[in-house]
Amino acid sequence: MKLFLDDVRPAPAGWKGVRWPQEAISLLMTGSVTDLSLDHDLGNDQKGTGYDVIVWLEKAVVEYGLIPPSIRIHSSNGPARKRMEQGVRSIQYLHRTRGRKLY
Repeated sequence: MKLFLDDVRPAPAGWKGVRWPQEAISLLMTGSVTDLSLDHDLGNDQKGTGYDVIVWLEKAVVEYGLIPPSIRIHSSNGPARKRMEQGVRSIQYLHRTRGRKLY
């Protein structure tokens, strides 16, 4: 499944659209998400941001051995985009090195 998290933009054809981080996380937990596209600002910071999904993915890769989907960031918020992209690099690194001693 291709998953698109955004509060304003419609999901592209062939993508499932969700509005809130918890919806995205619930679908990621099924292991069926192959591609993930994230916005940061979702209109209600109390319900979370796209960065919350990144944080959850980092934990899931380390603690549960989740194989992360292909991730892209489509946020217009420049500083948040950079932070999320750094999180994506961290997820990729953690996935590559999981189970190997690094010392």
